[in-house]
Amino acid sequence: MAEFIKIYEDNPNPKQIQRVVEVLRKGGLVIYPTDTIYGLGCDITNTKALEKIARIKGVKLAKANWSFICKDLSNLSDYAKQIDSATFKLLKRALPGPYTFILPGSNNLPKDFKKKKTVGIRVPEHNIVHALVEGLGHPIVSTSIRDEDEVVEYTTDPELIYEKWQNLVDVVVDGGYGGNVASTVIDVSDGYPEVVREGKGSLDIL
Repeated sequence: MAEFIKIYEDNPNPKQIQRVVEVLRKGGLVIYPTDTIYGLGCDITNTKALEKIARIKGVKLAKANWSFICKDLSNLSDYAKQIDSATFKLLKRALPGPYTFILPGSNNLPKDFKKKKTVGIRVPEHNIVHALVEGLGHPIVSTSIRDEDEVVEYTTDPELIYEKWQNLVDVVVDGGYGGNVASTVIDVSDGYPEVVREGKGSLDIL
């Protein structure tokens, strides 16, 4: 049964953040709020946790296209190949914010992602996410928790999320109501921006 932990975005309680970080470090799965929809995540370096998420999502880990949730762009070279200055300026304009950028994957990717040619990078504008990633010391791998209901594509109420996911994950963070529009996905892996999915993020940045 998952823990249900209330954390306030305006002022995340360090003890509660530390508790969630401990769960992530031990290979636990966590559902947490972002600046768009609630996400399902785990420690990017923990193979067993990654495999658990792959099973839940019904995909093979090697074929999974998940985002890396980062605190900022300072460790970009750990996960992505060198990008040109125009692409970097675009990332600086857009992030933190409700965007996912698909970049060419570097040779330094964690072992479970070594064969990936591209990687999705997210830097949400959300204090809880920043605190979790900072506490963990490296990115959280993240995927959306889509709803089977086609009308309600994403559940926004943390209590309803907990009801549905309590036996599948280790922690559900209640950070208040989430959004129901996913991030805008922009592929810059070829050096020029291509919009893959229009979501919450405005295209005025392009």
